[in-house]
Amino acid sequence: MKKKLIILMVTLFLTLTLTGCTTYVKDDKGRTVKEPTTGQTLTENILCKPKNEDVLKTYDKNKVDISKLPDCNDFTPMSGGYSGLWETLFVKPLSYVIIKLGILFGNYGWAIIFVTLIIRLIIFPISKKSALQAENMKLAQKDLEKLEKKYKGRDSQEDQMMKAQEMMAIYKKYNINPMSGCIFAFIQLPLFLVFLESLNRLPIIFEDKFLGFNLGTTPFTALFGDSLNFNHFFASFGNGQWIYILLPIIVALGTYFSFKFNSGMSGNSDEQQKQMNTMINIMLVFIVFSSFVMPTSIIIYWITGNIFTIIQSELIRRSKNARSNTKVIKK
Repeated sequence: MKKKLIILMVTLFLTLTLTGCTTYVKDDKGRTVKEPTTGQTLTENILCKPKNEDVLKTYDKNKVDISKLPDCNDFTPMSGGYSGLWETLFVKPLSYVIIKLGILFGNYGWAIIFVTLIIRLIIFPISKKSALQAENMKLAQKDLEKLEKKYKGRDSQEDQMMKAQEMMAIYKKYNINPMSGCIFAFIQLPLFLVFLESLNRLPIIFEDKFLGFNLGTTPFTALFGDSLNFNHFFASFGNGQWIYILLPIIVALGTYFSFKFNSGMSGNSDEQQKQMNTMINIMLVFIVFSSFVMPTSIIIYWITGNIFTIIQSELIRRSKNARSNTKVIKK
């Protein structure tokens, strides 16, 4: 039953994401076109018109007709009609909310933060259950370690079956459901993709700034320009662009502590712990390197989500410590 559910969820996810995805402006040589000052890769199927004259000229130069698009302030979820499940059900409504909040707050950076917090509050019951599972797994670690020692070197089918039965008994004792701990991780990817899709297709966001950061600029472009130009890197310390290096650093710290606070499902043995730590380190390196080529707007989303996760995990940890050390947190 669980396998069928996972297959159904994956199929639904792929069906949704393969419709209405971002396409990018190409020049005569088939290369993606970037906005010179921000390094933003220009999206062809944007949802509304840019305001920046240089960007408008770039679209015109590359023969992309955006004349029929509404101004971003006039955009609604119904603009452009039906264009696939992914775009119609997720991308357009989220884009509309971001635009309206950006107008309300007078800044799209604050709009991104607010929407991120609202989404995390909506899925809080799921993320809370995942965090509770992690805490319960920490409580169960001593019993699981004893189990590993008990069956060390006993590789027969009968021993492995007995080990599995005893492990399930431990899981039951500490109210652990391994599947429930994976649900939050599963929904993280589509949430990230719909946010990325929405931000990529709203040029008005990339024309705004937040706390001195241009929302369309990537740290790589701010520090190195269009290519790996070290002269540009050294010059960035004189023109104030060096501050963009803070974004990957904050991403690294936030992601590290987010992983650390939610490492309770790490495994049942020292060997599994090492494997999990290796996987986490690889993911951390990948996310940090990716943050160098992400626009500031999506980095703000990622940082906000990490901060929410850290605070949530710390509150749950304190709640657990306030109880008896032997009392299991209920699901």
